[in-house]
Amino acid sequence: MIRPTPQTADDIEVIRSASRTLVRELGFMNRHLAESDLSPSGVHALLEIERGNCRTAKSLCETLLLEKSTVSRLVRNLADRGEIREVVAPHDGRSKWLELTDKGRNALVGIHRHAIDRVIGALGPLKARDRKAIVKGLTAYAKALQKARLDGLPGEKTGQIDIVSGYEPGLIGHIVKMHGLAYHELEGFGAAFEAKVADGLAEFATRLTNPKNQIWTAHFAGEIVGSIAIDGESLGDNTAHLRWFLVNGAGRGGGIGKRLLGAALEHCDHCRFYVIKLWTFKGLDAARALYERNGFVLEEEYSGDQWGVPLTEQIFIRRL
Repeated sequence: MIRPTPQTADDIEVIRSASRTLVRELGFMNRHLAESDLSPSGVHALLEIERGNCRTAKSLCETLLLEKSTVSRLVRNLADRGEIREVVAPHDGRSKWLELTDKGRNALVGIHRHAIDRVIGALGPLKARDRKAIVKGLTAYAKALQKARLDGLPGEKTGQIDIVSGYEPGLIGHIVKMHGLAYHELEGFGAAFEAKVADGLAEFATRLTNPKNQIWTAHFAGEIVGSIAIDGESLGDNTAHLRWFLVNGAGRGGGIGKRLLGAALEHCDHCRFYVIKLWTFKGLDAARALYERNGFVLEEEYSGDQWGVPLTEQIFIRRL
């Protein structure tokens, strides 16, 4: 057990007191949240389904940190209320997706309005530097809580991996470094390859406001250990370009690649792309097996040396 110093003990008590105040002021002590007739978990479930992060009950379990039985009751209750419905997943007739109904979307209009009004009401009277301090402090504390959960208690390790969607500070540098190290080890690639990855990612990041484009990263103990992206614009003809799919050595063997690819395919099916296309290299057998298990087929194979070493490049496609 960590023994806090007196100063640390004072900080701990201040943070605990502030956390209790937040819980009360935000309404988490009540049966219903955000001036709705929904429970706190119900509100959060609708928000995550709306964001596209949770299209299955399993992903709700992982995101909301709730037990499977709790989420099963939650999904059943929201469906009975008419806020969500289960539909057959486009890529797998045995799976069910969760999607909002018109009633659910209307409920979220009120939830968003209430939340925005609360934030504006609290921050509005403050000076700009105080508002920035609150934003920075809350963000840092939320990340610290998540990291502590992933790291576990001293002497323990949870092993939990979080799949995070969207841009975050430092994202481009992390992914470029992963690719540069991995492909130097695998194929002997050098600066030309790393620069190409950096240029492509930098350009793509400016287009993430388009809902057809998305990027996901796998986080373990606060570190990025995997990535994947769907570029819905660059190829045209309603074709999605699967890019920057990699799990580094620290993350391999735990099903991270499967989860990243699953998130990307859900996004593609949701956007109704006719075709998903990816470029890769011959010899990456584990990756090829994962692609083929998920409906990709080899379309083209050709030799080249654009990265400074001779190798065989491959194109795989998956049709809706």
